[in-house]
Amino acid sequence: MPGWIAALSPQTLLVAFAAAGGILALMLALAAFRRVRDWELRRGSVYLAGAALVAALGVGAGLLAASLQTYTRLTAEQDAARVILRQLGPQRFELLLVRLGDGSARYDMRGDEWQIDARVMKWGGLGTLLGLDTVYRFERLAGRYADNELERKAPRTVYPLSEDPGVDFWSLAKQYHRFLPLADALYGSAAYVPMADGAQYAVSVSATGLIVRPLNESAKKAVGGWK
Repeated sequence: MPGWIAALSPQTLLVAFAAAGGILALMLALAAFRRVRDWELRRGSVYLAGAALVAALGVGAGLLAASLQTYTRLTAEQDAARVILRQLGPQRFELLLVRLGDGSARYDMRGDEWQIDARVMKWGGLGTLLGLDTVYRFERLAGRYADNELERKAPRTVYPLSEDPGVDFWSLAKQYHRFLPLADALYGSAAYVPMADGAQYAVSVSATGLIVRPLNESAKKAVGGWK
């Protein structure tokens, strides 16, 4: 397989398929128009049906590309985010999430620990043949209580970390896995660690899921004294 194909992202390939489909559909539509103009109605209808089918496939590829645009390409374990915490009160923290290359945001967190969730898609079949890399997308950030009763009754804080792409490749791949040979494995991954004033953490992603590592002494003490 040419190396330049392996270097392309899944969404780039889908956009290319959509563009090629649009061009082919236009050519078929023009051919259909010429046949109808020459009163070759049967052949014109066949060309027109083919144009409609190719156009529909192209639109589908474009929508899937838009969905995959919300995912990040993963070639090996790589840094994905930084977390900085500041205590505001008992079991209440301000969490600054800095997503590498994707901006930052602050969240009001309740509890003793913070948890981040992600979706991971590994390619198989045709995806492997094309040399596509694993992709991931952060899904949710939440606060957790160490005590189970507080987890049930105390105020909870949960925040979405991704926008609705409209057409969701993840859902389609789960529902129609037998007919979509691209995705081999679809799974969620989550990691949680203690919250502490001034603690800083690094969030990295690998093909096996999320990893959170302490970056400073405050975070190391929190993890070291974790019960």
